[in-house]
Amino acid sequence: MTVNTNNANGTRNDNGTDKTNEAAVDDVPAGPGEEQMKAVNRRFITGVTVVTTMDGEHPKGLAVNAFASISLSPPTVMVCVQRTSSTYECLFRASHLAINIMSTEQLDVVTRFATKSADKFAELDWEPGRFGSPLLNGSSARMEVEIRERLQASTHTVFVCRVVDVDVTDRIPMVYSAGGFFDGGALTALS
Repeated sequence: MTVNTNNANGTRNDNGTDKTNEAAVDDVPAGPGEEQMKAVNRRFITGVTVVTTMDGEHPKGLAVNAFASISLSPPTVMVCVQRTSSTYECLFRASHLAINIMSTEQLDVVTRFATKSADKFAELDWEPGRFGSPLLNGSSARMEVEIRERLQASTHTVFVCRVVDVDVTDRIPMVYSAGGFFDGGALTALS
């Protein structure tokens, strides 16, 4: 029989070893189901990115909407990638990657990178960044980043990255909401 006592870091077994905070999470009643979470997430408008890297001599990438700025100084961003993605292993091994913020002109590109197609880069206009990461031409903005941390978060990995190079255009960014893609330039201001 194991006796748990609370301490500042989580719980402690009767043998004196610390348990992780996962035990505390396991004690929490089940939360909302997957469909409920999808319904909630559909209420949140996000940008649309394609995250790319090189796997040896082959460019790889996937569509990602879990992207955010962390800090302006030093310039730091994060992206979250599901560990079951076919691109995940090469992203995890990479030292650098590119985050391409999709423009309204790139719906076909987003659709391509949202699939499990074998060669998503076939006939695609791109160029290598300073550290070799694939930068997609036609994007609203592009950045090449150095991966600094990989944080495991359940089914995903959060890549915390230092921005090393950026390219910003006048192209209007694409946004995603409720399962659809929209023109980010047609937003109206609230009074």
